[in-house]
Parts: sequence; C-alpha cells; structure tokens
Amino acid sequence: MYLRVVVPLVVAMIAAGVAGGLGMTGRLRFVPDPAPGRPLAILEEVPGPETGPVCPVDGRYVDEPATGLHPEVLAAWQRLVDAAGAKGVRLCLNDGKRSNGQQQREFDASVRQLGSAELAARYVLPPEKSMHVKGRAVDVQPQDSAIWVERNAPALGWCRRYDNEYWHFEYSPSYATAGCPALLPSATGS
Repeated sequence: MYLRVVVPLVVAMIAAGVAGGLGMTGRLRFVPDPAPGRPLAILEEVPGPETGPVCPVDGRYVDEPATGLHPEVLAAWQRLVDAAGAKGVRLCLNDGKRSNGQQQREFDASVRQLGSAELAARYVLPPEKSMHVKGRAVDVQPQDSAIWVERNAPALGWCRRYDNEYWHFEYSPSYATAGCPALLPSATGS
C-alpha cells in the first residue's frame, strides 16, 4: 500500500519539476502562506514575466501580465486596477513577480551598474529579501499613475515602501486597516 501511494507521488513531483522547469537552482521551494489556517504552497522559483507589451500611457515602460503574483495579491491588484480605471487612471505593471533567478539577475546587473552590492541593494534587493520574489510587490509606472496609487491605494492595502522608489508598492491586508508603515529611505533601510 505504501509503495502504491509514494511511488506515484514521487513520479508526479519529478514530472512537474521537469515539465515546469525548476529555475536556476533546480529546486522547488514550498513556502507556507502567512495567512493563519490557510496553507498555500507557493513556488518561489515560478518566474514572472520578463517583459510585457509597451505601456499605453508611456512608451518608456512595459505593462506586464500580473501572472505569478500571490493569489491574494493578484486579486488586490485587480481591485486596484479597477479602482484606478474608474477614476480614469491607467496603471502599468512595469514589474511584478520575479523568481529567485530573475531577482538575482536584476541584483547582479545593479551591482555592475552601481559598483557595489551595498549601493545596488538600495534599489534591488537580493532574492532572499525581495517581496517581488514572494509575489507581494509591484512596480507601477508611469510616475503619475504611481502618485495616484500612493494617494488612493492604502485603503485597498497597497503602500509605497521606499522613499527612493516612487514606483514600488507592496500589498498587505493589514495596511487597509492599520495604515501604511513609515517609508524607509531605501530597500536597505538606509
């Protein structure tokens, strides 16, 4: 009986890994959902889109599909897009979900551009610290749209987190009731 249950389960897990591409690490990382009593397996190696179509309101940016965001965040993102649209504001998702590999590439590129990991981390966190990897952060463009989000979205659970990044917002249901935490100077907190 044990083998009839375990062997098919192992075969299914291997097939899912091979079919889904395990990312750069070759590991599946299951992380519990932080909502008590509602476990949810999240594959942190699931990549987000690398790019998207051109943002219709500002061609310097893209408008990625919101795929890969945590399900709760995806629903909150759709509510935010709908609320903005009702006010005539178009939000472009310039960056959403990233896998560990995507985040590492972003971080490495920032290190090359800025010259040190310390400076790079002010704008791009390493994968283990990034809310983009967890599927709980979005970068909204263009700037006028991000300003609208900062002014209007806390009631929907979206808060800007870093003073040096007008575009970066994170979602938490607690923000809708408790308000936004104080802005940090940068992703490193300094």
